[in-house]
Amino acid sequence: MPDWSYRTLFRPLLQRMSPAAARSLTLGAMGTVSRLPGGRLLIRTLGHVEPSPLLESSIGGVTLSAPVGLSGEVDPNGDAERALALLGFGFLEIGPVVPETPSPSRMPARLAMNRERETILYPDGPETVNLHEAASRIGNQAHGLPVFARIAPAVDVSPDKAAAQIERCIAELNEAGAAGFSVQLPVNWLDNRPSEERSDWIRLIADAASAYSPRKPLLMYLPADYPDDRTLELVRILSAFPAWTGIAIGLGRDEASGMLAAGPEPLEAVCRKIRLVRSATPDPFVIQAAAGIHEPIDALRAMEAGADHVLLNSGFVYAGPGLPKRIQDAILHEKVKRTPEPQSPPFWRNWGWMCLLGIGMILGGAIAWLIAVSSVLLPYDEKFLGMSRSDLQHFNPHLLHFMSHDRITLAGTMISIGILYYQLGKHGLSRGLHWAKTAVFASCGIGFPSFFLYLGYGFFDPLHAAAAAVLLPMFLLSMRGNPDRPDREPANLRGDRTWRRAVWGQLCFVVLGAALAIGGLTIAGVGVTKVFVPTDLAYLGVTAAQLDAFNPRLIPLIAHDRAGFGGALLADAAALLVTALWGIRQGARWLWKTLLYGGTPAFVAALSVHFEIGYRDFVHLLPAYFAVFLYVVGLILIYPYMMSRPEAYASGSPESGSAAQAAAASASASR
Repeated sequence: MPDWSYRTLFRPLLQRMSPAAARSLTLGAMGTVSRLPGGRLLIRTLGHVEPSPLLESSIGGVTLSAPVGLSGEVDPNGDAERALALLGFGFLEIGPVVPETPSPSRMPARLAMNRERETILYPDGPETVNLHEAASRIGNQAHGLPVFARIAPAVDVSPDKAAAQIERCIAELNEAGAAGFSVQLPVNWLDNRPSEERSDWIRLIADAASAYSPRKPLLMYLPADYPDDRTLELVRILSAFPAWTGIAIGLGRDEASGMLAAGPEPLEAVCRKIRLVRSATPDPFVIQAAAGIHEPIDALRAMEAGADHVLLNSGFVYAGPGLPKRIQDAILHEKVKRTPEPQSPPFWRNWGWMCLLGIGMILGGAIAWLIAVSSVLLPYDEKFLGMSRSDLQHFNPHLLHFMSHDRITLAGTMISIGILYYQLGKHGLSRGLHWAKTAVFASCGIGFPSFFLYLGYGFFDPLHAAAAAVLLPMFLLSMRGNPDRPDREPANLRGDRTWRRAVWGQLCFVVLGAALAIGGLTIAGVGVTKVFVPTDLAYLGVTAAQLDAFNPRLIPLIAHDRAGFGGALLADAAALLVTALWGIRQGARWLWKTLLYGGTPAFVAALSVHFEIGYRDFVHLLPAYFAVFLYVVGLILIYPYMMSRPEAYASGSPESGSAAQAAAASASASR
């Protein structure tokens, strides 16, 4: 469920349901997909969110692949852990874990949503997970990410008993394989006890952690609205015990309703508290921002204030599943821009060969187009048939036109592929962009083997074979010695209107790529089996049997054109689909122009030749009309996003778009 489907199709439908039902449906569906054969590969393919090695960090000896975690509030039942772990998170949280051990956990039935403020309210308090279930989930997890447990002792017991509960939780969860722990003490305990008693409790918890998990992180979980002076006092106590690794600043109470709330509004308080704690603690002290993160710029602000990690809750629900990847990109850019820019690889090392391959495809397509609008048949075609083009014309006046229409559509597709290859080589492979290499690899991996589709009919195209023999080494040379490098271009920071429109445009191109792939498979399949569809024979005014009776080599020749076009269209679709899934980003002007210039020849060739030869059957051309519609609308929708340079993050930047919107909505509601 990437952003281009979640934001456009699913979220509007889910918002018509109750919050609890919408969450249950969404997480249940994602969990089901992740358990199906190939489901995890599908999620990885759609999202392409593997974190860069440059984002790797550690906390208390635990390695995190990314500084972005998923808060326990998002999936309290663990319905979709396997799927969520594939969306770019570096770690997951489970909890709050309560020490009671009945099974299954009893979850509060009510959730409330304030969509204008992008806030989730918990009228019945936090949704808890019992100790037995938490230990089982951690012990049986199959996703491989570190899982941290947030422990919450019972509110209605004495502090000494609560300390014993925390000790029991740490012991059992540590044995199950928890990567670390955070402890969420009731706020009224912290407020209503002398400093000496608070220090004793904190020491007891530290002793328990040291006894059962001496090398694992241990953090104190504090609400964002906890008073600053008491926070400082608590931090000073924590710093006195080496077992305490740091603090996590999480959800607080909504001012208007008094309910526990997750939304963008606490971000200012979270950043202020982070700066306060960071100024009073040594560097190894870990700080996590577990509230208020709804946009990439929110994460940058929290990390600029001093946070080591961010955890997503309501922001993940409202912004969409792509938020972890967008935050990754923003953090990675901030890291990369401080490093010297590496020297671009020489033209002949790798990427230049892809440019030459693209030029070769463009020239080949142009020559094929010229032949198709003039003689149509080449000398070896006539030799294979044992007939001249005038013989074919005499047999059926539409036959040469029909063959021309196949060859012109193939020529236009070849030119489109060539433009894509050239641009992806010049702007993608030269910068070591993984998605660009994947796009050309997938496309060429389909395109070159498609040469063999038509050999079963007994026709060997020497010109096609010669072109493949020349171009294949270029493809192989373009793939050598070109390691992945991070994109140094600025990343999108805000989920504003321009981004939301671009998500719709991305959906158009994803659907277009999938539709072209289906079309290519269909055409190639028809080409190596039936060769003709009913509308083809209706245009020609003959049957396949009559064509075969006229010349038994005629259908193999036509099949060669059809299969070749189907293979080329499928190769074109592969490059387009990978580009649409992984390459769309703000400020990528070259890519918008690539989509414009790359698609135009194929569509012009496909539509113009049909009208030129009078093959205008609406049903036959309907897929082409649909593809053109997606292409034009997609270009229009992504234009403002891809042609505008992303906002550069500046230290001390004003409040994020999500926080500003929430504040404005709150002020409007109060009026």
